[in-house]
Amino acid sequence: MAFAHGKSAVFKLDDSGGTLRTLSSYVSEVSLPRNIDTAETTTFGVAGSAKTYIVGLSDATIGVSGFFDATADGYLAGVVGNAATLSFEIGPEGSTAGAVKYTGECIMTSYQVGSSVGDVVSASADFQVTGAITRGTYS
Repeated sequence: MAFAHGKSAVFKLDDSGGTLRTLSSYVSEVSLPRNIDTAETTTFGVAGSAKTYIVGLSDATIGVSGFFDATADGYLAGVVGNAATLSFEIGPEGSTAGAVKYTGECIMTSYQVGSSVGDVVSASADFQVTGAITRGTYS
């Protein structure tokens, strides 16, 4: 079993012109929580006293946070409110040959820039994945 350090992670997102831009040098955290809906199928007279379920639809979001930079802000602020979906690519362990990557389409749901008198200017964004996520590897 091989583990990887998060320092090499990759995050790419379409800009307003549809060009996939690498934003990794501005991002310090990226998450891709995935959920599966379930529907209860318990009926009267079920054996035992446990509920039963079937698998439903999948859902995923992307959360990104890091540091403000005018270039990255131009890309992210440029897609706020975009009706068109944005392509994304996440490489949790980097982009070397054989490393896992997740790709798909998403919609930006929030973008926030924050300043504090005693800290670095921060930026964060959230995205709703639309459609399926493809798991592949870098070649």
